[in-house]
Amino acid sequence: MNDFLRDVDVVVIGAGQAGLSSAYHLGRAGLDHVVLDHAPRPGGAWQFRWPSLTYGTVHGMYALPGMELTGADPLRPSSEVIGEYFAAYEERFGLRVRRPVDVTSVREGTAGRLLVESSAGTWSARALINATGTWDRPFWPRYPGQETFRGRQLHTANYPGPQEFAGARVIVVGGGNSGVQHLLEIAEVAAATTWVTRRPPVFRDGSFGEAEGRAAVALVDERVRRGLPPQSVVSVTGLPLNDAVRAGLASGVLDREPAFDRITPSGVAWDDGHRVDADVILWATGFRAAIDHLAPLRLREPGGGIRVEGTRAARDERVHLVGYGPSASTIGANRAGGAAVREIRRLLDRAPEPASA
Repeated sequence: MNDFLRDVDVVVIGAGQAGLSSAYHLGRAGLDHVVLDHAPRPGGAWQFRWPSLTYGTVHGMYALPGMELTGADPLRPSSEVIGEYFAAYEERFGLRVRRPVDVTSVREGTAGRLLVESSAGTWSARALINATGTWDRPFWPRYPGQETFRGRQLHTANYPGPQEFAGARVIVVGGGNSGVQHLLEIAEVAAATTWVTRRPPVFRDGSFGEAEGRAAVALVDERVRRGLPPQSVVSVTGLPLNDAVRAGLASGVLDREPAFDRITPSGVAWDDGHRVDADVILWATGFRAAIDHLAPLRLREPGGGIRVEGTRAARDERVHLVGYGPSASTIGANRAGGAAVREIRRLLDRAPEPASA
């Protein structure tokens, strides 16, 4: 493996919004860096989104620094629009993205460096920007009897669009935006739909402005500063009450059932005797941060998350998490990329390379 060891100032893991923003600022700062991305092509997690998620339905896609996204057809799939935009962005700014590269671990090296081990060899870095997001870690809740269900179970990460649910009885589990979007379009073709959420959904009427955004980020930031795993955005912001949602509420499609107690071979059941038969259970239950490769650095707190101060891991000032916690939104990732690079620049200026390096 030593034959493949390469020295850089900074390794960026992930080439989604957070990773590309970070790479842009690293280039402007003149720091030697490499971007490693496991996806087969540009587009970050967007390239894996379902075809019916059009660009016009995307909530809050914020342009990358230095290059606006203009003239996009709102009826085109977001995976295509944003994939093309990211590809053009990489080309314009000469971003050095290596793909597909799977990072397996980040561990302590020598002389204060980090070793980033991957399917393409090992990099020795003075600092690390982790921008791996959540798409690779879909969360599947566990319920008694789950393995006995005779129908199909799938997650938002594998959602193919509504056409595959024609004539089926579908249970959608999850109170976030994805669950609502899935439910509204599946209801157009399914024989029956049931919406199940752990908590009663909270719908937000009116615009979500800058003040509301700051308040939401502050709540997420408070959890991360305590070393707790970040919560979903919807748990903080609520669900937007648009025309489609209003129609779903009026028609009964968005009538919500509380969490069931067990899964049966033919559907789900509650302890009070209520049952719902189903052909499909669609788990729109969110994602968790994809940070297992950082485990050798022992960054996690007892609460299960990585405590960060800004973007910097509290337990290791060389490690920055961009797109994690309060910087998980598209605009947050942009700002965090610049902030992380400024801190890394100061860190490297304080601790210059040894003369023999």
